[in-house]
Amino acid sequence: MSSESETSSENTTPPRAPGLLRSSGVVGVMTMLSRVLGLVRDMVIARYFGAGAGADAFFVAFKIPNFLRRLFAEGAFSQAFVPVLSSYRENQSVSDVKRLVDAVAGTLGLILLGVTLVAVLGAPVLTAVFAPGFMDDQVKFSLASDMLRITFPYLLLISLTAFAGGILNSYDRFAVPAFTPVLLNLAMIGAAIYLTPLMAEPVMALAWGVFIAGALQLFFQLPFLMRLGLLPRPRVDYRHEGVSRILKLMAPALFGVSVSQINLLLDTVLASFLQTGSVSWLYYSDRLSELPLGVFGIAIATVILPSLSRKHAAASSEQFAATLDWAVRAVLLIGAPAALALALLAEPLIATLFHYGEVTDRDVLMSAQSLRAYSAGLLAFMLIKVLAPGFFAREDTRTPVKIGVIAMVANMAFNLALIVPLAHAGLALATSLSAWLNGYLLWRGLRREGAWKSQSGWPLFMLRLLLANAALAGVILWMKSPVDAWLVATGYQRAVDMAMLVGAGVAVYFVTLALVGVRVRHFRQR
Repeated sequence: MSSESETSSENTTPPRAPGLLRSSGVVGVMTMLSRVLGLVRDMVIARYFGAGAGADAFFVAFKIPNFLRRLFAEGAFSQAFVPVLSSYRENQSVSDVKRLVDAVAGTLGLILLGVTLVAVLGAPVLTAVFAPGFMDDQVKFSLASDMLRITFPYLLLISLTAFAGGILNSYDRFAVPAFTPVLLNLAMIGAAIYLTPLMAEPVMALAWGVFIAGALQLFFQLPFLMRLGLLPRPRVDYRHEGVSRILKLMAPALFGVSVSQINLLLDTVLASFLQTGSVSWLYYSDRLSELPLGVFGIAIATVILPSLSRKHAAASSEQFAATLDWAVRAVLLIGAPAALALALLAEPLIATLFHYGEVTDRDVLMSAQSLRAYSAGLLAFMLIKVLAPGFFAREDTRTPVKIGVIAMVANMAFNLALIVPLAHAGLALATSLSAWLNGYLLWRGLRREGAWKSQSGWPLFMLRLLLANAALAGVILWMKSPVDAWLVATGYQRAVDMAMLVGAGVAVYFVTLALVGVRVRHFRQR
């Protein structure tokens, strides 16, 4: 999706891997479906449970395995597994690939089973570690611990799902793994609507929805692995050469790939000490900021990692650098207007999606504060997603670790500096600031090592981007109603007004890009 940004349409684009635009589009569409359903899910949760003690307890119980899932499954494991599997696919026989898959399935499954058993038995300890502020409220603490025992097995199930998805992505079967998260949203919506009346503690229905979703997601992918002839027969083999490589790469990648997730979890820990509702306000605003991050940032990262890994295995450094440049421009093209729109429409978006049932006017205003703070770091979050694969594809996990540690330390310093004057919004702003530091250090490292080289046309590309975003901001500010009007409007009126705002903004943005010379052909690879 990168623009060439040359002054003339006759200028040539840098060589790029075939299918990146098409594959990114497929993943983006599937992820958009998942994210839209995710917003519907959060609207249902908000309607049923609002931002009270029960919702706070569930978000903690869900965030712990979800954080570990992003850290281990979609984070360190995927970033270590896909390059090794791509290397085997390029240089080894089909039977060698199958043996690697079997060994990884058995080894990963055994480790995750042990971790899950320990976590279920020690749920109160984990709750005390990740939400120490809950210890002053015994009801909320006990509720979070009970739900954690149900939600934590999700880590085992979703990690095996990520393993299956890594295989499918390595073989360019991107649609199935991208669609799989839809099942989580459907399961949780169904649980909130149909299981809530059956529970003595209604919010427990959400925990069971998470557990059911993990099983659905795993079993959904198995038939597609069977079609590839790679349905694993798990066997534990720590001595397998590929398993050893993956484990060595995973150890440092645990920090390097998921620093933003660690920062978000630290926000939850500190928010547990703030007034009731703070955890929920951060959750709702984070969910909105993750819509463009998931649809575009993660979609591009998912597609380029196997491509970069194959280019590295084939010693094609020029195409490797051009692919990274393509990814960075794609992020700027979509991420900049998304961040700007989230900042300008924070209250209207929160009101349109969540201001129903138990959610109050104050909840909307407080959530909007943290959404605006997260929007300041959205571009950085997206850049991290596409820059980190530049290291992992070359099986370099140590450099992102060093950068990640620096960013985490900076995040804690920002947290301590901002939590007093800005409360929960200060935690969100600290996460954004540390993300910018992380993204900058990743980019500088890739540039120094020659893995990323600036392609031609950057000044003109940035000028076009600036003009299009200025036009977007102008039309939003001109059309947007005062915040009070959004708070008192009906749900239907909010939806219509928001659709008009979003439609006008998108139209003006892309029309301006066209007027200043950006064309669809600029985004195609050769």
